[in-house]
Amino acid sequence: MGNWIENEGLSIFVIIVWLAINIFLFWWYYLVYDLGREYIYTRELLGPFLALARAPAACLNFNCMLILLPVCRNLLSFLRGSSACCSVRVRRQLDRNLTFHKLVAWAIALHTTIHTIAHLFNVERLVDARTEQQRTLKTALSDLGDIPGDSYLNFARSKFESPGGCLYVAFTTLAGLTGVIITLCLILIITSSTKTIRRSYFEVFWFTHHLFIFFFAGLVIHGVGKIVRKQTPDSLSVHDPDTCAKNYTLWGEIPSCPKPQFSGNPPMTWKWVIGPMILYVFERLVRFWRSQQKVVITKVVTHPFQTYELQMKKKGFKMEVGQYIFVQCPAVSMLEWHPFTLTSAPEEDYFSIHIRVVGDWTERLFQVCGCDKQEFQDAWKLPKIAVDGPFGTASEDVFSYETVVLVGAGIGVTPFASVLKSVWYKYCNDALNLKLKKIYFYWLCRDTHAFEWFADLLQSVETQLQEKNNPDFLSYNIYLTGWDEFQAAHFMVHHDEEKDVITGLKQKTLYGRPNWENEFKTIASQHPSSRVGVFLCGPEALADTLNKMCISNSEADPRGIHFIFNKENF
Repeated sequence: MGNWIENEGLSIFVIIVWLAINIFLFWWYYLVYDLGREYIYTRELLGPFLALARAPAACLNFNCMLILLPVCRNLLSFLRGSSACCSVRVRRQLDRNLTFHKLVAWAIALHTTIHTIAHLFNVERLVDARTEQQRTLKTALSDLGDIPGDSYLNFARSKFESPGGCLYVAFTTLAGLTGVIITLCLILIITSSTKTIRRSYFEVFWFTHHLFIFFFAGLVIHGVGKIVRKQTPDSLSVHDPDTCAKNYTLWGEIPSCPKPQFSGNPPMTWKWVIGPMILYVFERLVRFWRSQQKVVITKVVTHPFQTYELQMKKKGFKMEVGQYIFVQCPAVSMLEWHPFTLTSAPEEDYFSIHIRVVGDWTERLFQVCGCDKQEFQDAWKLPKIAVDGPFGTASEDVFSYETVVLVGAGIGVTPFASVLKSVWYKYCNDALNLKLKKIYFYWLCRDTHAFEWFADLLQSVETQLQEKNNPDFLSYNIYLTGWDEFQAAHFMVHHDEEKDVITGLKQKTLYGRPNWENEFKTIASQHPSSRVGVFLCGPEALADTLNKMCISNSEADPRGIHFIFNKENF
């Protein structure tokens, strides 16, 4: 139970608090509009759909206030790096910023759906009440405002029958028009945010996500029209709706029932979102300022399997292990920024990223950097690069543990290149003061080409540790997951050789996938009564597996073994 709290508890606590606030706001505002005396006449026109429209609107205000905060990268990095305000557990929650961002986005979609459907019924009821021939309380309320000087309740002022009247209201009122714009923007943003679109058509995802500008602009002015109206306090004091509703034909003719007066609710959304919007504007200004600082590409290295490395320098650039940057290349696109994990160590005098060609942007950058040419490329011909960052990730906490498990899948090994390089430097210079005592490293790849660029680093670390008489400091296992038994059998005949025929390392390449249950039990037996950090950069399916392993292989006793799961998110 203790490790479940360590891995999931605070996240569950955050979700519970967030859900509780949503439920409270929905319930509170539903009761306000469903029971409030000032809305008796409004409910006469709109029925139950008044409360069903206003309750989710309150939740929308709350969630729209939150949606921008998880993507304020500079703010999160500042908080993450401040030990005064962020414990390890809080930093772990900051690392899940995108998960929370998506959760809030789905809540916005849900409340928008309820709000929109309820208002569709509201508009239909208002249009029908405006054109109703029979004299009823609804028509009496709808006719208020036709005489100059009177206040109105029904905001559908023109008499058009449905469905034309509904369309007229939707596209001629400020609330209706902004509501259509907000809804369309939200639909485009959400549908283009699926994993398939993000991976295969990142440009579509990037451009449609910037419709949030129109979304928030529409959101702020959506309530300016004050279409949700209520009886004023002064009118309530002289016009009791419980009594006068029965005498609607005599309104204004008897002293006890003067014509009721109404006013619209003032817009409230801007009060909820103005703070986050200002923070986000400052966030973008900081990004712009940092992107204007000069970056020099000092070296371009091509690696097998369509992977290339950019080594760069930038004045004042400081990084920690496992951090990432956003990169823009004007020669490829003036607008697009893409995240890449830093593969260099803080101790090096440059910073580097490894990029695999997986889409149009990375392929075009591959070409403008001259990686598709055989001849040597002059430095002055290299493209201009803009860099924003670095930003913090879970891997920064590697040196907070005595024992860590690092798991990389494919190109997901890049954060651990930085970690292992930094370990190598720290071990060479100050091994005694290094808190980290043991690393278990697992790398899963589908084919052999991906191993080649990283094998040199592993070989350097392996050699250095042997020279320091501590070869057990790093235990690594490389798994080739894409080979069948026939392909593996061809190399198994060389198993007894001193070095692996694929990687050139002393540790032999394994075929298939790890038995995580056995691996975790072995690690637990080697390190009783300790906290083991488990770090992953890889797919969600593997994350789910490792998270379950961390929980199931941890002991309930606080003094026992505990596996703490961390995953890269950017």
